[in-house]
Amino acid sequence: MAEYTYKEQTDLSNIRKLREVTKELPRFLGTYFRSLESTKSTRTRLSYAYDLKVFFTFLQQNNPVFQDQSMVNVPLSVLDDITAMDIEEYLSFLQTYEKDGVTRVNKDHGILRKLSALRSMYNYFFKKELIRTNPPAQVEIPKLHTKTIVRLDPDEVSEMLDMVESGEKLTPAQLRNHKKTKLRDVALITLLLGTGIRVSECVGLNIQDVDFKNNKVKIIRKGGNEDIVYFGDEVAAALSDYIELDRNTLTPLPGHEEALFISLKNQRLTVRSVERLVKKYAANVTTLKKITPHKLRSTYGTSLYQETGDIYLVADVLGHKDVNTTKKHYAAIQEDRKRSAANVVKLREP
Repeated sequence: MAEYTYKEQTDLSNIRKLREVTKELPRFLGTYFRSLESTKSTRTRLSYAYDLKVFFTFLQQNNPVFQDQSMVNVPLSVLDDITAMDIEEYLSFLQTYEKDGVTRVNKDHGILRKLSALRSMYNYFFKKELIRTNPPAQVEIPKLHTKTIVRLDPDEVSEMLDMVESGEKLTPAQLRNHKKTKLRDVALITLLLGTGIRVSECVGLNIQDVDFKNNKVKIIRKGGNEDIVYFGDEVAAALSDYIELDRNTLTPLPGHEEALFISLKNQRLTVRSVERLVKKYAANVTTLKKITPHKLRSTYGTSLYQETGDIYLVADVLGHKDVNTTKKHYAAIQEDRKRSAANVVKLREP
């Protein structure tokens, strides 16, 4: 067996990256990041570190008070020199800026995430009474604009699965690899479309996590909790063909022996690899929609809600901790259902 699970390997990788990033950040942040270890995932802590680095870099480049100080040696007391207006200026800067010759753009969610990192940092030191002020708390939270759910229509789902099986429309170079990965790709795409699991949950699967007797898989959700997801006969057939005719013939590299989905390099497939794989096939199905693994998840969630009308079931199957998250994503479909109810009840017989 592998020494570490996929979740453990990911956490170790994130911790190593976090340690490297924090070496460049003000030293006083050490206690803050240690305080997050019991409440935040390694991915969230790493994201906060990257976001805070953007903030302190902005201060060095744009605020005269910080220009003569190295980032590592910035004292905690400088947090009291920052005003709510400074924070607002930073949020405005985040909309678009240059870094290493590349134009960076943050939309609503990106700006909100970076403000969340600031709020978390300030809240920690403010509650510890190590600073007197808390300017991020005085800044209005950016308004998030509701987006239409991007998903595949039923005919597009069928067309995509047919193309994954046939390889039709792929380039000659892509076809050469398709011959080697056809069964894997069919199983992977069918699993994503047939269960709505996240791409990180998918690549983290091991062979022993698949239970064909009960048609279910054991996955690790965001936050590290185990969960059981059931699948239908189409998913079962695709997974069975892949495991019996392809996966069991492979010899993965050490540390990847238990992985369900294996790359041509005999390693566990990564999230980025699956993103590229989905993009490759989806590009030949629809040019008007940007289809990612998450959009396949949305496709499943939409279909499940349309068939059942049970938002709580959808939330449970998708692994949403708060049903309001599900309601927010599928609000438009709820409105359609409400509208259709208008003519269901007849007040007078015709």
